[in-house]
Amino acid sequence: MEKVVACPYKRPDALYRLICFPWAGSGSSHFAQWGNLFSSSIEVSSVSLPGRESRQGEPFAKDMTDVVNEIASVLLKELQEKPFAFFGHSFGSYVSLAVALHLKEKYGLEPIHLFLSGAPTLNSEAFICLKTGHDRKDEDILTLEISGGTPELLQNKDSKKQLINTLREDCRVLHTWSFEMADGNIPFSCDITCFNGSEDQQAHDLEAWHDLTSGDTSFYKLPGGHFYLLEPSNEIFLVKHITRCIEHAGI
Repeated sequence: MEKVVACPYKRPDALYRLICFPWAGSGSSHFAQWGNLFSSSIEVSSVSLPGRESRQGEPFAKDMTDVVNEIASVLLKELQEKPFAFFGHSFGSYVSLAVALHLKEKYGLEPIHLFLSGAPTLNSEAFICLKTGHDRKDEDILTLEISGGTPELLQNKDSKKQLINTLREDCRVLHTWSFEMADGNIPFSCDITCFNGSEDQQAHDLEAWHDLTSGDTSFYKLPGGHFYLLEPSNEIFLVKHITRCIEHAGI
């Protein structure tokens, strides 16, 4: 399990689980450290896709189906034991959504809350641009997700090449995923919260996320660009707000 889902701060007595899904090109390390920021009621895990960090020697995933099946098979038993929520940033939002849809359709399991961060809606130009990123030139692909989350990797030629390759593969995975709601079929009943940076250059028609759930949908703009969540003050806000939402949903 540790290979696919990192959880350095284990809390077996926690009441809830929060599963985090990282942005394109990155691994589990950033969100895995969130486990030290949340209260004892929430255990935090972070998904790690093949081809990066501790999984760097593994081949990249073929498609979104492979990604979803691997994550779901590893998490299924634990998600059946306790209420859980998903948080994803940008590319990670779409992976979290794909996993949530799979769990709902196949096992009748649903998160108690979905947190989508820095994610244009599925019918937006920005989302389509991200889906077609695998076909772009190396320098252009860096402007998609974008390297703001890992600037140190751009200083070294080999690291930069690896980042570009990983970004390209993640965009290719996204390209293999399509989701269309059947008329009258609302997939979720849980609340959805959308976060976005106030200066994010991507146009986000966030209101369209309403259609995914019969529950409440909330929207928050926090100071900063696409990687607003790396600012300590915004991270504090996210942790407090996510905690309130999860604990309230569990009542």
